[in-house]
Amino acid sequence: MSKLGNIGARLYRGEVGYDFIGKRKIWYGISILITITAIVGLAVRGLNMGIEFSGGAVFTTPPTSVSAPKAQHEAESASGGHQAVVQKLGSGALRIQISGLDTKQAVPVQEELAKDLNIPVQDVNTQLVGPSWGEEIANKAWLGLGIFMVLVVIYLAIAFEWRMALAALIALIHDLTITVGVYALVGFEVTPGTVIGLLTILGYSLYDTVVVFDSLKEASKDLTKQTRFTYGEIANRSINSTLVRSINTTVVALLPVAGLLFVGGGFLGAGMLNDISLALFVGLAAGAYSSIFIATPLVADLKGREPQIKALAKRVKAKRAAAAAKDAGQEDTEEPAPATADAEDGTAVVGPRQQPASRNRGRGRPSGKRR
Repeated sequence: MSKLGNIGARLYRGEVGYDFIGKRKIWYGISILITITAIVGLAVRGLNMGIEFSGGAVFTTPPTSVSAPKAQHEAESASGGHQAVVQKLGSGALRIQISGLDTKQAVPVQEELAKDLNIPVQDVNTQLVGPSWGEEIANKAWLGLGIFMVLVVIYLAIAFEWRMALAALIALIHDLTITVGVYALVGFEVTPGTVIGLLTILGYSLYDTVVVFDSLKEASKDLTKQTRFTYGEIANRSINSTLVRSINTTVVALLPVAGLLFVGGGFLGAGMLNDISLALFVGLAAGAYSSIFIATPLVADLKGREPQIKALAKRVKAKRAAAAAKDAGQEDTEEPAPATADAEDGTAVVGPRQQPASRNRGRGRPSGKRR
C-alpha cells in the first residue's frame, strides 16, 4: 500500500487525525479575512462586466501585424473614450470589444478603426449586443442561482436536517463571495461562461460537503446512548475519514482547470478561456476548503447548542474524569512497599515478610500421639 493510502486508512479508522473542530475558530478567522478582502475588492474595483451584460459592439479584424495595445488605444480614440478590450486571436486577428456603443455609433467606429488599422472597412466584422439582452441574461442568471440555492436547502433539510442545510448554504455563499471577489481583484471579464463556471463550482462544493455530512449522519446514529464521544469528536472523525478522498478529488479536478487557465489562457493566449477557467479554479479550491473547514464545524457548533448534545458532553466529561481518578487511585494503591532485608540471607524482599516453608515446618505442635 502507498504511503498516502496508508495514511488514508489510518485516518478512516480514527488512529490519527487533525482536530478540525477544536481549531475551528482559526479557520473561521481566515475565512472572514478572505471574505472581507473579496468584498472590499468588489466594492472598490467592481466587476468587469462583459459585453454580453453591458451591451456594445464587437469588431473582428482579419489577421494583422498591429499589436493589441495599439489597437486598444485606437479603439478607445475612435469610440470617444469608451472602454475597449482587445484580444489577439491565434490566427493573428484582433477581437475588439467596446462597451456602451449603440447601432448609430457602431458604424462610424467601424470606419475609424479600419482607417487607423489600415484595414478595408468591409473586412472588419461587426456584431452588436443590446443592453436589454445583457440585462435579461443577468436576470436569468440571478434567478437560476436563487432557485438552485432554495432547492439545495430543501433537499439537505429533508435528507439530513436543517442545521446541515444552513451550514451548506453558508459554505456556498462563502465560495461565491470569494470567487466573485477574486474576479474583481484580478479584473477578468465576466461573461456567460463565468456564470456557467459559478454554477458548476456550486454543484461541486455541494457534492464534497454532502460526502462529509453523510459520513457524519451515519456516525452520529444513537449518539446520545453512549458516553465515549461527544458530537464534536464524531464530526471531527467524519472529516478525517473523508479527508484523503476530498483532497484527491480536488487535485484531480484542479489539474485540467489549471491547464485551461495557465497554459491555455496564459501561455497560448486563449484569453476567452480565462472567464470560465478562473471561476472553476478558484471555486473548486474554495469549495474543498469550505466543506472541510467551514460546513462541518458550523454543524458541530449548531448541534452543540441542543440540550441533549450538551448533556452528552457533560456525561462524557464526567465519565472521563471518573476514569482518570480511578487510574490515579490504582497507581497509588499499587505503589511498591519499601524493601526489607531477610534476616538470614540478607536479600531484599518487597511487601510483608513471608516465612519460609522450611522454617514453618519446625514450628507448631509436635507430631506423634498425645499422652
